[in-house]
Amino acid sequence: MVGTRIAVIGAGSIGQRHARNLRTLDIEVDHIPWRDFDAESFALRRDLRAAVVATSTQIRLEVISLCGKMNLPFYVEKPLAYSPGQVEEIYGAAVPVADRSMIGFMMRYHPALAALGEEDLGDIYSFSFEIGHDVRQWRPNWHFRESYAAHPEGGGVLLDLSHEVDMATMLFPGLELQSVQCLGHPDFPNVDFATTLHLAAPDGPVGTVTMDYLSPVSIHKAQLRGLRRHLEIDFLAPGLARITHNSRDVATYSSERNDMFLAAMRDFCTLVDRGESAAGDISPIAPLLARTRATNTLVAQAWQARQFRGEISVDMG
Repeated sequence: MVGTRIAVIGAGSIGQRHARNLRTLDIEVDHIPWRDFDAESFALRRDLRAAVVATSTQIRLEVISLCGKMNLPFYVEKPLAYSPGQVEEIYGAAVPVADRSMIGFMMRYHPALAALGEEDLGDIYSFSFEIGHDVRQWRPNWHFRESYAAHPEGGGVLLDLSHEVDMATMLFPGLELQSVQCLGHPDFPNVDFATTLHLAAPDGPVGTVTMDYLSPVSIHKAQLRGLRRHLEIDFLAPGLARITHNSRDVATYSSERNDMFLAAMRDFCTLVDRGESAAGDISPIAPLLARTRATNTLVAQAWQARQFRGEISVDMG
């Protein structure tokens, strides 16, 4: 019998957000901090309909493997993993539930990206995605040194802000990694603070994804250059500009950050309830685990391929 509750595993800020959003959707929630998680007891539960995996990246394989054995669909936070080998392990373990599981690339629900997805992008030959902010100011009551992002294994800006890679691979399937250039920090070995990926598809386009923890002002933009027009997206404003040599048409949107998280969780609950028959009632670009393998592999490949080209000294508090 299908259970009635969804377990949220992980009590950090993202786990708390998912628990709140599930309750907003009138879902019964069992919120379990990772330190209290007991795999043997969890495996015996029959009151659960699904799980949300909001642990740190390093310990997701254990929980996902358990979900696969229990035939329990899951919503896992991004990034899925930081090594291509572990991506493969996770997909192997998730086979029984991959078509009913999702990963937390909630930027797919941004209205400007949705509008961009309706454009004919066949003439685009170049793109850039950029996100930057001062990580010390981004999260209230949060200290970088104590966070998952400061870990030499599984930390850094590339993994933290991997939404940009997902958006690029969603719009331009077939992108391949060319290089990854990073700036580090002398106090945090093997942790990237500013990173640029160079990407290319076999038949075009070429482009970059740039992300950093250092910007004194928040930036979240994309530019797509095509033979017919230039497209500019501001995810913070938010808006989408279509520019030609003699015109500039700007569409603006209303968006709150939590709206995207909530939309993703609503789709996940529909998917859990209805399985394959949910296809017509969820977003056609919902980040199902089964359809985001290319993104997850590319993120892991990029993390492994980082080349540190220098360091920046800034007080991280």
